[in-house]
Amino acid sequence: MLDYLALYRRFTAIAAHNQWQSLHSPRNLAQAVMLESAELVAEMQWMTDEQSARLAPEQKARVAAELADVMLYSIALSQSLGLDLGNVLASKMEANERRYGPQ
Repeated sequence: MLDYLALYRRFTAIAAHNQWQSLHSPRNLAQAVMLESAELVAEMQWMTDEQSARLAPEQKARVAAELADVMLYSIALSQSLGLDLGNVLASKMEANERRYGPQ
């Protein structure tokens, strides 16, 4: 099971070490999620669906790094807003199941 709080503590330790805490407002973190998402998409830009499903090891490593950035900033954003990400994700899945099935 992923320990979101442990990852967040490591994220904030890096921010503190580099004196970046003042930059980690909810607005800035939301923008960081968006920008890192764009970097993730850029790794597969102009690929066919088949190519994107069969990435070379070095491509897969770059995609993994960008996906990790998206997730880390998402965790930081949820914490900055006082949201329990595990509960938020579970609630969203329940809403999706009610709307789209299966239940």
